[in-house]
Amino acid sequence: MSYLDQLEPRDAFNRELESQVHPPQWRNPNPAGKYNLVVIGAGTAGLVTAAGAAGLGAKVALIERGLMGGDCLNVGCVPSKALLSAAKRIAAVRNASEYGIRLENPHIDFAEVMQRMRRLRSSISPHDSAERFRQLGIDVFFGQGTFTDGNTVQVGDQTLRFKRAVVATGARASELPIPGLAEAGYLTNETLFSLTELPRRLIVIGGGPIGAEMAQCFARFGSQVTLIDRASHILSREESDAAEIVQDAMQQDGVHLLLNAQVTQVKTQGIEKIVIVQQGSATSSIVGDAILVAIGRTPNLDGLGLDTVGVEADCRRGIRVDDRLRTTNRNIYAAGDVCSEYKFTHAADFLARIVIQNTLFMGRARASALTIPWCTYTSPELAHVGVYPGQSDEPGIEYQSFTQPLADVDRAILEGETRGFVRVHCRRGSDRILGATIVAAQAGDLISQITLAMQHRIGLGKIASAIHPYPTRAEAIRKLGDQFNRTKLTPFVKKLFDHWLRWSR
Repeated sequence: MSYLDQLEPRDAFNRELESQVHPPQWRNPNPAGKYNLVVIGAGTAGLVTAAGAAGLGAKVALIERGLMGGDCLNVGCVPSKALLSAAKRIAAVRNASEYGIRLENPHIDFAEVMQRMRRLRSSISPHDSAERFRQLGIDVFFGQGTFTDGNTVQVGDQTLRFKRAVVATGARASELPIPGLAEAGYLTNETLFSLTELPRRLIVIGGGPIGAEMAQCFARFGSQVTLIDRASHILSREESDAAEIVQDAMQQDGVHLLLNAQVTQVKTQGIEKIVIVQQGSATSSIVGDAILVAIGRTPNLDGLGLDTVGVEADCRRGIRVDDRLRTTNRNIYAAGDVCSEYKFTHAADFLARIVIQNTLFMGRARASALTIPWCTYTSPELAHVGVYPGQSDEPGIEYQSFTQPLADVDRAILEGETRGFVRVHCRRGSDRILGATIVAAQAGDLISQITLAMQHRIGLGKIASAIHPYPTRAEAIRKLGDQFNRTKLTPFVKKLFDHWLRWSR
């Protein structure tokens, strides 16, 4: 797929986006004699690496064959959250009667919703633009970067020499080997945001974060959405009771779920797409106008010449790196989705910071030292950080979990958003936080308090001593601290208190 496919329709906003992140008239500079760092890929990991290294005085080259900004700006975080914002407001209008507000059914102009997304995306794009990075002192090259030996990269007819290189080429939507799918045609995150007309019937294959977010979003826009997933509940990686709260909310928004199901074939009948689904011994046919494939990511390895320089990689897990993000070639490092299991923008950002230390200053920063949270931006949101019960790097560790339902949090009650909870997993007998799950409105914001506590070994009991404004959802986290502190009131301690209080009356 050409990057130009991501710039449809060719309106003023997409032309502005292109002028920033892949200017049509751009001329690659003459290469410097030798670079401290050559970075291949201008998504989040590549941009942070290049900007950070240049800011420290390094001579840096940045190579991009598509659009600078990568998935996040162009076909990921930015456009999807613009659509989710619009969908959330549609839901608020539809549910206004719960608050004593009477409104007619809203008219949804899907084309205008998409135009707003394109306008906002183009307004953000200068931050990731070729011109901005040139002004940072970085040599920006557009084209395919290919290793020719352990110290050179070829871009077109130009040769770039380097001391260290970083591969940050990201990942793309996987192609599913479903008979008839390619012939029928389908959307991925790379083409979904080019729509200008709302599909009347949308079939979503995959119940992970992208599938769940977009299924709920398009259902709120007015599509008849069917989501198909092989697991017993959506967001199968998450704690089941948390995922089921999101699942129930999606069904209330009109999403039809087919779980424990597998797509076996896709057919076409005129302009209609027919998805054949197997559930146990039962077979059914789902008819739609568009199919969104939202399952699996494939690392972008093609054209890099990794075999030439002894960099081990495979099409499923990506580039093999050690804990310091060094590949099997000591001069070449990798960061972001091309090598990490954590395929999040914020993870790519912090992996890039590790690469800067280790490539330029012989640092020994380790990826395993990072505490990486994540969030699925459905309504309600589902956020997580750390381990799940039964999963730990420390064998034999025992857990103690504390859960605070939002139904007992005043702000959630007043906002009418009582679905969900905050849960923290601690080491048994200690207030050391090992992991947490939040399902709530703004869960992605709330999880940061717990991430900070984990990163700096602040125990759950100490969180209880920090005053939280009332009424806020964050009070739920403080209440968890209170729950832990109450566990210290053992029968023996309570007996001592009773004796003391009787004596001191």
